Amino acid sequence: QVQLVESGGGVVQAGGSLRLTCVVSGGWFGRNPMGWYRQAPGNQRELVAGISHDGNGNYADSVKGRFTISRDNAKKTVTLQMTALKPEDTAVYYCNYGLSRFGTWGQGTQVTVSS
Repeated sequence: QVQLVESGGGVVQAGGSLRLTCVVSGGWFGRNPMGWYRQAPGNQRELVAGISHDGNGNYADSVKGRFTISRDNAKKTVTLQMTALKPEDTAVYYCNYGLSRFGTWGQGTQVTVSS
């Protein structure tokens, strides 16, 4: 059984940075893509960044150049480094195993960016 635990959310001023970490237990981490999604109140959950099993990342247009996704297959972690944060980045951020809405989700971590 795959389990994901996110950490690193918080409150930050616009222009600031945060680093989210997702620790995975179970499953075949090194063989699966991973993703970070977010959901703001009243909005649908959207893909922020994904990373292939061998480390190739892709990003939503809204975060390109500001966010960086990375993974450590030995430690079974995936990280989202967020810089130049904007108030519109405020949301609950979710780690996803399998880069699919049908994959396994973490419990989410709140990111709040104040203007």
